Amino acid sequence: MENYHSQETIKLAKALIAVQRELSPAMKDSKNPFVNSHYASLNSVMQACREPLLQNGIWLTQLPVPAPVELGAGYIGLVTKFTHAESGQWQSSFIVAPLPKNDPQGMGSALTYCRRYALTAMLGIVTEDDDAEGARADNLKNNGRVSKPRKSETQQPINQGLNNSESEKEKMGNLPNLDGIEYQYVPSQDGRQCIIATGDTIPHKEKLANSGFKWNAQRKCWWKYAQTA
Repeated sequence: MENYHSQETIKLAKALIAVQRELSPAMKDSKNPFVNSHYASLNSVMQACREPLLQNGIWLTQLPVPAPVELGAGYIGLVTKFTHAESGQWQSSFIVAPLPKNDPQGMGSALTYCRRYALTAMLGIVTEDDDAEGARADNLKNNGRVSKPRKSETQQPINQGLNNSESEKEKMGNLPNLDGIEYQYVPSQDGRQCIIATGDTIPHKEKLANSGFKWNAQRKCWWKYAQTA
């Protein structure tokens, strides 16, 4: 089994406990109009954890690495690592994601997505549920850890409805209307997108597969490439 931490982790653990005491929820500063919901961008997640990590002597690195060869082409890996500067003790995680397109823009989009989820999982960061403008302003006033995300760091919404014209449905990938399922793009800058299906997918596995979605065991999600117009 892969080794995801140093032999000793006592000093690192104490520092990470101090980090978690200081963490604030990451604000849901980006919106997906298709599902009428907000989510925390990479910028928001970084703003929530950067200072607590630095103040407690934790060096954060996130490194793109090759995906396991058995997955074939079209995947990218990301290693997220926390190193305790004083002791050298460390802990890491490894995540793999499909590329929306096998080019630099697609790679950047997939890495942004992975970075956000890896940090959230490793540090136990929660997201702020109140997406009202007033709540967002209060958070900014109280802790200064909310800033507007850069456009390239946000997931692009899937602006399609199931009552749209056939040409629009085809452009957006003929997404099935399934109870408890939400769809999000992993953004890329070249116009080609990867669609992620999230939510209660277990009862809908067959329908998702019939609609072209594939199961990614590493990320525990269903995904497919969006069709271009």
